[in-house]
Amino acid sequence: MAILLGLLAAVAWGTGDFAGGMATRKAPEMSVVLGTEAVGLVLLLGIACFTSGSPTGSDLTLGSLAGILGVGGLVLLYRGLAQGRASVVAPLSAVGAAILQVGWGLAGGEDPGVIALIGIVLALVAIGVVAGSAEEPTDATRMSRTAEIQCGLGAAVGFGFYLILISETSHGAGLWTAVAARTAPVIVLLVVLGVLRRPLLVPRSAAPLVTLSGFTDASANALLVVAVRQGLLSVVAPVANLFPAVTVLLARALGHEKIGRLRLAGLALAVASLVLISL
Repeated sequence: MAILLGLLAAVAWGTGDFAGGMATRKAPEMSVVLGTEAVGLVLLLGIACFTSGSPTGSDLTLGSLAGILGVGGLVLLYRGLAQGRASVVAPLSAVGAAILQVGWGLAGGEDPGVIALIGIVLALVAIGVVAGSAEEPTDATRMSRTAEIQCGLGAAVGFGFYLILISETSHGAGLWTAVAARTAPVIVLLVVLGVLRRPLLVPRSAAPLVTLSGFTDASANALLVVAVRQGLLSVVAPVANLFPAVTVLLARALGHEKIGRLRLAGLALAVASLVLISL
């Protein structure tokens, strides 16, 4: 069940990233992030009110810290993709996050088994291939190689420790840790945008995409909370981090983008890794 939940989270995450990426073409990135976080907060708060859960102060603290780190990673990813090369920033953020999460689980004594470990390795390779095989822009980038690496690794730390911290919360906390993970970054973003005097709201043309991104991203987070409490972090993490494959498929189906042979190979590896992990 945990693997299925992780896979559903990957589908939701990939859909949210695709919608969010499309929204950033119509609105400032920080406003899009604030919008998606706010929509997700409303959704998760509504679900948490109708489900059981008694979070401790530690649970809420871990959730808040996880949310701030996750949004920090998202901002670094957006900056790296906007000013640098996707083939450097994207795989570093995706694979780096998965390695951190898998390493944390294994260091904590998790033992997924030999076959699952082979699947985990294949999943890490698939994440890197799918996320990093995008065509490069022909014009020069506005970011140095060092800055690209810093953005990619910074995003990896943010994304990686988001799920790690969520996995450390108590089982009795319900979805309130996910609510805390949304509340804290919304407050931080409101303060930052207010100080910088940046627009808080996105234009109407971007509102549907922001709403879809917030809904799917929040759904992914809710699924992951349940998944890491039912299964091993070292198994759930690589499955959930296959979300770039979903984004690629949506870009092909809706954006009419071409999928090269390298990405097709990455998608095939992703399927093979899922089979091995599920065994």
